[in-house]
Amino acid sequence: MKPTRSQRIRIMTYNIHKGIGGVDRRYQPERTIETIRKYEPDVVMLQEVDNGVPRSNHHRQVDLLGDALGFEHRAFQENVYLAQGKYGNAILSRFPMTQTWDLDLTIRFKKRRQALIAMVTLPNSSRDSLLLCNSHLGLAGFERTRQLRRLLSFEVIADLPIATPMIIGGDFNDIWNTIGRRFLVPKGFSCAVGRKHTFPAVFPIRRLDALYFRGELQLDTSFAAPCRLAKLASDHLPVIADFRIGAAQE
Repeated sequence: MKPTRSQRIRIMTYNIHKGIGGVDRRYQPERTIETIRKYEPDVVMLQEVDNGVPRSNHHRQVDLLGDALGFEHRAFQENVYLAQGKYGNAILSRFPMTQTWDLDLTIRFKKRRQALIAMVTLPNSSRDSLLLCNSHLGLAGFERTRQLRRLLSFEVIADLPIATPMIIGGDFNDIWNTIGRRFLVPKGFSCAVGRKHTFPAVFPIRRLDALYFRGELQLDTSFAAPCRLAKLASDHLPVIADFRIGAAQE
């Protein structure tokens, strides 16, 4: 029998808070850049990414970060429109993204929300693709419930063969850490981050940020970034997980 080739990949999800420190409230994107660089991810799913906003020097942050870190492949999703500029979700990848989708998750009378979904090509794996879903869910419990139901019923996800590697990550705003168990685990997903706290970054007591995975993915390690710089760069800690792709879950 021909051996299965597996490829290691490091995924990060990070609410960067527009590059504004959670303690000193200063806009210092260098801290965000150095935090991401320290952990050397292959793919970064970002939330609260500014584009053309005065508070962040009118930077297009997806390109500011991508250029500084050498990520050739990028996707940005505009979610919240301000008087000047907007902010939303972004994906930085060292692998090509062959297709992206913007899925509206907005609940009436609530802040505009979307999921940024991308198909990533994996040239060195027995599996040639990985589906990523980057989301920033709402603050209310009923809002998150409806958003996850909408996400899971989206045809790109609903029709995906269960063996295809897929990761749903982002800021779930899930204070009690229950929504994943209610909606994602019954659909075959496993949580990559367990009981790791991410918010507030300076003294984390809540598990708001997470990565869920299914398909031919094997989790090796995961952690919430413990370094001092990460505690200053944002009000959230990034979550990092190392996977082997092309290996079925055990």
